[in-house]
Amino acid sequence: MTRALLVLSDGTIFEGLSFGAEGEAIGEVVFNTSMTGYQEILTDPSYKGQMVAMTYSQIGNYGINTEDVESAGGPKVEGFIVRECPDFPSSWRATLSLSQYLRDNGVVGIEGIDTRALTRHLRNHGAQMGILSTTDPDPAHLLSRVRRHPGISALDLVKEVTTKEQYSWTEGCWRWCSKEVRDLASEIGNKEKTDHRSLPPRPYRVVVYDFGIKFNILRNLVEAGFDVTVVPAETPAEEVLEMNPDGIILSNGPGDPETVTYAIENARRLIGKKPIFGICLGHQILGLAMGGRTYKLKFGHHGGNHPVKDLSTARIEITSQNHNYCVDIASLRGKAKLTHKNLYDGTEEGMVHVEFPLFSVQHHPEAGPGPNDSAHLFRRFREMIGGKT
Repeated sequence: MTRALLVLSDGTIFEGLSFGAEGEAIGEVVFNTSMTGYQEILTDPSYKGQMVAMTYSQIGNYGINTEDVESAGGPKVEGFIVRECPDFPSSWRATLSLSQYLRDNGVVGIEGIDTRALTRHLRNHGAQMGILSTTDPDPAHLLSRVRRHPGISALDLVKEVTTKEQYSWTEGCWRWCSKEVRDLASEIGNKEKTDHRSLPPRPYRVVVYDFGIKFNILRNLVEAGFDVTVVPAETPAEEVLEMNPDGIILSNGPGDPETVTYAIENARRLIGKKPIFGICLGHQILGLAMGGRTYKLKFGHHGGNHPVKDLSTARIEITSQNHNYCVDIASLRGKAKLTHKNLYDGTEEGMVHVEFPLFSVQHHPEAGPGPNDSAHLFRRFREMIGGKT
């Protein structure tokens, strides 16, 4: 196997083995604490510009299938870092191995390093830029190159992952098939999809700004009873208002929210005109559009087990998270109030406007890392549109 090097911008070096594509990648190195869901992580557009280190020891043991993706066009991560990648997946749904999937999509991966040491280093010193190479054996040369990189805060990564064209979405959430349907698996494949005849009526139309939308957000919107239209990130606010939707979604996405200036300006022009629900980057964009500020976390929140308290119900939800930035609610000067709080570090996780029909959350309510505790937020948005809240 080919030797691979991971060099962080502070000079820390990890040597391992290549298990993906040959080549090099530069990105911000973050760690994710999820034990499963690596295919969803790889294809989450919010990871554009980043290299992800998985803290769980074995990644790839159930392989890759054709369906558990969160976006079109293959992986969005810049590089992938694991302790061990089994080359013989055991799931009946697998169509290829993780290493082959990375090779097919040109993603550089490294295995065989001490991911616990890397995680502790990032936790203590913060997320930082790194370079991963299978072709350059000189750590000093790699270090000089990664230090010349301007960092992801200098890039508008949303433009790299947003849709190019407007489209409609009609697929609902997946279900585990009945025995009768499973018996027909050879005819229908292994996708456990909702029967569209069982979906709720869709009296409300929503427009979704795609800053890096995950497919399961769209599925949950359909499941909650929405007619869904997705538009590119730079769509002018006036064009969306001409569509006369019942509500507007600002989606998740990658990078520093302050770089997405067009999205901030569009959100500013939409506030008060239509009910709005912001998710992750969309939440941060709303905070900036209301005149607040965002700040960067030391190493971010990336994983599937973050406890968040809903302050309106005192209910604690186990959530999936993927973000490096937070909204400073105090900086909004009373325009919005805090609705959710992260119980790991006390950071802000959600807000609601004090005057207009608008709320947002920092975590990913569509994700199901086991619990589906936050899926009710899609119904809450429907109730807001219907005038019940």
